[in-house]
Amino acid sequence: MSERHPHQLGAHPHPHSHGSSPGPRRRLAHLFSPHSHDTADKVDPALESSARGMRALWVSLAVLGATALAQAGVVAASGSVALLGDTVHNAADALTAVPLGIAFVLGRRAANRRFTYGYGRAEDLAGLVVVLVIAASAVFAGWAAVGRLLDPRPVTHLPVVAVAALVGFAGNEWVARYRIRVGREIGSAALVADGLHARTDGFTSLAVLLGAAGSALGWRAADPLVGLAITAAIALVLRDAAREVFRRVLDAVDPALVDRAERAVREVPGVREVGELRLRWIGHRLRAELAVVVDGEATVRQAHAIAVATEHALLHAVPRLTAALVHADPAPAPGETDPHLALAHHLPA
Repeated sequence: MSERHPHQLGAHPHPHSHGSSPGPRRRLAHLFSPHSHDTADKVDPALESSARGMRALWVSLAVLGATALAQAGVVAASGSVALLGDTVHNAADALTAVPLGIAFVLGRRAANRRFTYGYGRAEDLAGLVVVLVIAASAVFAGWAAVGRLLDPRPVTHLPVVAVAALVGFAGNEWVARYRIRVGREIGSAALVADGLHARTDGFTSLAVLLGAAGSALGWRAADPLVGLAITAAIALVLRDAAREVFRRVLDAVDPALVDRAERAVREVPGVREVGELRLRWIGHRLRAELAVVVDGEATVRQAHAIAVATEHALLHAVPRLTAALVHADPAPAPGETDPHLALAHHLPA
């Protein structure tokens, strides 16, 4: 028996409780991890999540755009290749708001006969675009730094370069904190990845200060060497962002979420055992598919009630879960043929 019971988040007349608040250890893990499911104690409605994501993107675009514009003027006057790499990286980071913004707009569209799960996957595609932009900025920064090493030139207006580096750090750190916080709250891996990118930009902006100091001491190679260091830093954040986004594209979920879901289902009255359970992300929302074993003598209505209770328990227990497809299997009776035997030849060997 299959049971499908749509459950809209906005329809809850009562608040959801997901357990006690996390302790200091889990809070610390949340602070330093690229993406955490454990700290999500509230499921936001889809429309609210998309609106918050859009606001985070456009605020970030404005702040980083202004930062990159200010730095570009200093690059033109000073000729600093380290600051040039930092400026291009900041500009690229600001422009990633465009594909993410498109993805959030598409994600708000309703499912239809062609896209039966909706358009949430557009957010994962946007995450891939973000990864490509980070990679392109790393290549450009490295190319500019190597070119300056081969053709050394003096850097002028060093005090202004130092101020521009501090401006870059301040702008990026503010944007990073804002993006990561909102991305974690709404469950957007793409937005968290973009926040990590902005955070690395901030520290690379500080590295420009080292190049300016070296140039002030008469070491011409300091500026391009800092440019190479910036390239290495970009490569590190590229690795983390790519790992997070590609995991999401391949439907990876935190195993702790699966354990949490199984525990919740086993506590549902009438559920004797939990069969196969699958979770998958669609944008920043989760869907579940699972089988439960019920009394073989239960009526269709009784099995339906158990399936509804199972989905309801999952919606309370699993953050950002929007729906579950629950299949009720009868408990086997002695000598009874496996009810799924007719499907055996369709399954992979």
